[in-house]
This record gives sequence, structure tokens and C-alpha cells, in this order.
Amino acid sequence: MVEVNVAFLRSLRGALKIARMILAFMAAITFGVGPSHEAYLTLAIIELVITLLFFLLYLLHLQRVLSFLFWPLADAFNSLIAALFLFIAGLCGVIKKPFIEELVGGVFFLILCALSIADAAFLLKNMTFNRQPPGRDIIQR
Repeated sequence: MVEVNVAFLRSLRGALKIARMILAFMAAITFGVGPSHEAYLTLAIIELVITLLFFLLYLLHLQRVLSFLFWPLADAFNSLIAALFLFIAGLCGVIKKPFIEELVGGVFFLILCALSIADAAFLLKNMTFNRQPPGRDIIQR
């Protein structure tokens, strides 16, 4: 039986994931409506799906079941790579701007890039690599 992590929904990480999914959905709608290049729409949909999968992973505690990978590090790496692609696509959409949909979608991508960087920074800041918690300096036998 899979349990739902309700505390994740109320946490900063959960709020960042939800905001990233909403912005990726809005960018996908914006690029889908206008006559923009298909690569923008594809990037928005990929970002939405991958963020949704990480959201479900943490929400349903699947990182405990699927313990073959260190999921917070994979999530941080994904966020940084996504931020790079979103920054490039966002700049292209804002600079090129032949259509208003591309301009708005480019702005969504740049905001999404900032959220991805914030998500990765938060994950990397709180990540522990087998460090002792504070106050556990005494070796226990």
C-alpha cells in the first residue's frame, strides 16, 4: 500500500514543484495556441511531465520503494539541466518574438528557469551525503 505524504504538499519543495507544473502547463498552452515552433511546445510538455513524475515520486513516498537511485540528487540535476534549456528557449522566445504567444511563452520559460534554479538550490542545500547530524560528535558503539 502506498501512503500519501501530505506534509510534502505543504512544504516549500512541494510548492515549488506545483508552481513549476502550473507554469509549464501555461507555457504549453501559450505555445500550443500560437503559431510558434514545435520545439517550444515540446520543451514545455517535457518539463511538465518530468516535474509531475518527481512530484508523484515524493508525494507517494516512491523514493523509499525505488531506492536504487539517490532521487534528490537526480532531481537537482534535472532541475539544473532544465533551467539551462528553459533559459535558452526563453531568451529565444523573448528576443525573436514575432508573435505575442512566443513572447508570453518566453517569459513563462524565464520564470520557470528561475523556479528550477531555486528548486535545485533548495535541494542541494538540504542534501546530506552521510554526514552526522549536529550534536552527534560522540562515536557510539
